Amino acid sequence: MKETHPAAMPNCFDKWCQRFDHCFKTKAQKREFRNYLGGLLGESERKNLSQIAENNIKIVYNRLHHFITEAPWKASEVNEVRLSVMNKCSQSRISRGFALIVDDTGHRKSGNFTAGVGRQYIGEIGKTDNGVVTVTTHLYDGKKNLPLDIELYQPASSLPEGKEDKEFKKKPELAMELIEKTLSRGYRPGIVLIDSGYGNNKGFLQQLEEKKLKYIGGVAKNRKVYRRLERENCEGIRLDEIAKSLPSEAFKPVNLNLDKPKTVWVAIVEARTGRQEHYKTFAIVMNANCFEKATDIDYLITNVEKEKVTEEWVAKTYSQRNWVEVFYREAKGWLGLKEYQVRVKTSLERHFILVFCAYSFILWQKLTGGLRRQWANKPLRSFTDALEAFRTAMSSAFIAWLNENRDVFVAYKASLGFIWR
Repeated sequence: MKETHPAAMPNCFDKWCQRFDHCFKTKAQKREFRNYLGGLLGESERKNLSQIAENNIKIVYNRLHHFITEAPWKASEVNEVRLSVMNKCSQSRISRGFALIVDDTGHRKSGNFTAGVGRQYIGEIGKTDNGVVTVTTHLYDGKKNLPLDIELYQPASSLPEGKEDKEFKKKPELAMELIEKTLSRGYRPGIVLIDSGYGNNKGFLQQLEEKKLKYIGGVAKNRKVYRRLERENCEGIRLDEIAKSLPSEAFKPVNLNLDKPKTVWVAIVEARTGRQEHYKTFAIVMNANCFEKATDIDYLITNVEKEKVTEEWVAKTYSQRNWVEVFYREAKGWLGLKEYQVRVKTSLERHFILVFCAYSFILWQKLTGGLRRQWANKPLRSFTDALEAFRTAMSSAFIAWLNENRDVFVAYKASLGFIWR
């Protein structure tokens, strides 16, 4: 969508924005909140401040920049309202026993003036590069994937005093703070899903157990464990060595329904990570029925009661982590999560939370069926389906506004040096 006007937005959009009005002190802040959110939801391929201002009539870059960088409002307050709105509706309410997904994501960023930027591992490209990384928590309950919280990770190299800087926190520390936020709201997950970046951290797992949280986490293939069948004074055995030694009959096939149907083979092993520790359940998940043929192997640990841990339960439960990747793909590809023209940490966090608001608005519309009834003649099965329906509504509202405000549009075109006939 190359041109629109803030006044030419569907009624459902303004009703959503009104729920956040008490977070802002002035009419200008309320106006720019709507402008920024509308820009994120628009059809423009780029979602930075310049592009949002350029593609919308009556949106001024300096005002939008002031809103995201200097205006006195709190991203944390907006985020709490967002979750409260989702939790009040029966179709979008946060269900009991949901899976809490803890993850981190990054994207490339040039220069060294943006908060948190530095050479670090960027999962998006699978290697170390100059970029920004955030730690996030997400909810998945079988019906919806909802982002909960986000925190900027600041590597030591990006801080004046390095690891001694008071702002420096490791990713597991940030993740635990986000988990505590979730618990403080009264949301109690049935399972916490983490990758090996957190599953390899014994202190992090211990904190989860102290909070009486069940988890499934990835662990490194070279992690040494002690099995019941081995001598107590042995040095332990690596998980990949266990996987190599198991017969093919030990692996049970499990069919997964992800983006595409997929079959994995799972083996369950009981072991300890240390001689004095309690036994835990480990799982080896492969994309083939024997170690020699497998090209993709995951090693998992869980503290769930061993009676409940079956091959099918482990594979299907842990596969729910895939939904966080779906969110990143949608938020980065459609809503500009990694496109911003700000450098300060506070401004970055504001941008991230506003992207969360835009995503939640489309998700809420999809779950409640409002867009389906008026703007689509097919079921809205995905986020992109619902977003496209809303963009259709935006286009229709703009055309209706244009018919009633032709003089404003002509003046806008004239200001750019064009003639509208």
